[in-house]
Amino acid sequence: MKIIIIGATGTIGKHVVKALENGHEIIQVGSKSGDFQVDIADAASIKALFEKVGPFDAVVSTAGYGHFGPLADMTENEFRAGVDSKLMGQVNLVLIGQKYINPNGSFTLTSGTMGDDPIILGAAVSAINGAIDAFVRAAAIELKNGVRINAVGPDVVEESPGYFPFFPGHVPVSMHRVAQAYVKSVAGGQTGQNYKVL
Repeated sequence: MKIIIIGATGTIGKHVVKALENGHEIIQVGSKSGDFQVDIADAASIKALFEKVGPFDAVVSTAGYGHFGPLADMTENEFRAGVDSKLMGQVNLVLIGQKYINPNGSFTLTSGTMGDDPIILGAAVSAINGAIDAFVRAAAIELKNGVRINAVGPDVVEESPGYFPFFPGHVPVSMHRVAQAYVKSVAGGQTGQNYKVL
């Protein structure tokens, strides 16, 4: 399969690349690195990426920013930054990408457990994760030509110790388990699923 991995050099993305690279053509995409670059908050940048890459079999997105901070001080712009990046960026990968994906291809987006299991200072990210999961369930019943879509929702991961203080009582999940959830989405047969990695 020809698989586009967006966020390929990031904390999660680099493990997804390793998990999928055997037997597949991997196109590594980053904001500043990789085979191609994209700004997922910019629809024109996404369209240009798909034009350059051409037809593909799968997109995996591990990219997207979300704001952490106290609700009492949060501004619309801080909240919207995550909406434009992690939410609409990934939604646009599907809205635009459906015109380029091969039949029986797949989209795999990244949400997170906070949509169902919120934390203090995480209202913006919780809202975005929940929206991504809902979009995936709804898009799955409309995508054509056998195209599938799923989301992977990891809890805090073991290689992000800077986030540990925000997640009291959470047991960080291994990168191997997180990467295998993406493999399940890409190589399996399910659609409309939200794979939580706890």
